[in-house]
Parts: sequence; C-alpha cells; structure tokens
Amino acid sequence: MADTRDLIAADGRARCGWVGTDPEYVRYHDEEWGVPLHGDRALFEKLSLEAFQAGLSWITILRKRPRFREVFAGFDPAAVAAFGDADVARLMDDPGIVRNRAKIDATISNARLVSTMAPGELDGLLWSFTAAEDRDRPRGLADVPATTPASTAASKALRQRGFRFVGPTTMYALMQSTGMVDDHLAGCWRAG
Repeated sequence: MADTRDLIAADGRARCGWVGTDPEYVRYHDEEWGVPLHGDRALFEKLSLEAFQAGLSWITILRKRPRFREVFAGFDPAAVAAFGDADVARLMDDPGIVRNRAKIDATISNARLVSTMAPGELDGLLWSFTAAEDRDRPRGLADVPATTPASTAASKALRQRGFRFVGPTTMYALMQSTGMVDDHLAGCWRAG
C-alpha cells in the first residue's frame, strides 16, 4: 500500500509526494512528467535542462524554461552547435537562465555532438537503456532511486561519446521525466 500522506493534493487528486502545491509543478506532473518523449530535439532540450538542474530544484528550471528555450534557439541542436564566444557572453549576462559557465559550455558542446549524429540516433540511444528498467512501482518517495544500473550505463555511453553533465543521477532524472521509466507512486492518478 502506498503512503497516501504523500499523495493526496488539495484538489483531492492523488499525486506523487514531490509535487507539492505549486500550480506549475502540478501541471508539469499531470501533463509532462513520465510521459514518453521522443525526438532528438525534444530529448536534447530535456538533456540540457536536466544538466542545468544539477544542484538546483527542478521547479527553478521549470520556471526558467521559457527563457532557456528563447536564448538557446528552441534547443535546435544545429543552431546551438553554432554558438560562439559572443553567445556564451550573452548567456552569462542573462538573468532569466541559470548562469553557470560550465553548464552553458556543456550544452553547446553537447549540441555539437548531437548535430553530428544521424537523425533519430540520440532518441534511439537514450531509449535503448529502458529495457533494463524493470522493477515494481515505488510505493513511497523513499522507494524512488537516484540512480539505477540503466542510468549508470546511459551516463557511461554518453560520456564515451564526449557528452558532459550526464552523470547517472542526471540521466535517471531524464529517464523519469521523459517516460523511459514510470516512477509515479502507487496510488498516484498518473500511475499506469
């Protein structure tokens, strides 16, 4: 039985305990988190935003996401791959995003790698690690891991290709947010 103390929201709908009451977080949980996401561009965006999230809360990134999309050319890998020093300086001066030089540089570097891949290759690579994720639905927040063997393998594969800010924890967060794994708690209305 799930710990329903972590699930029931003010509207009476059972949700995962991390959601809280912020309307944007509720919308994200109900409409995006855990929904299968495909496409190189969409997955590059998630990969980039998860990297920017490292060390911060996801709600911070979620609130800044519209500006991230604007200044990172809609996360079009080819456009971001063409960014140079002037773009880095522009991004470092933009208070609407997380101004972390290492994360900005990694996003540009990662875009350059994605832009050299065949169409659908990033999608296929990332989704290839989902077969290893076969476990029971988490009953409470304590049952949700921070990493798994699959996220560690995905991290290793991306690092071998030269990707940065793709550690096992970041990769597991990506897997959760893109529906590669379904970590909606037992009792959550979104649980499959």
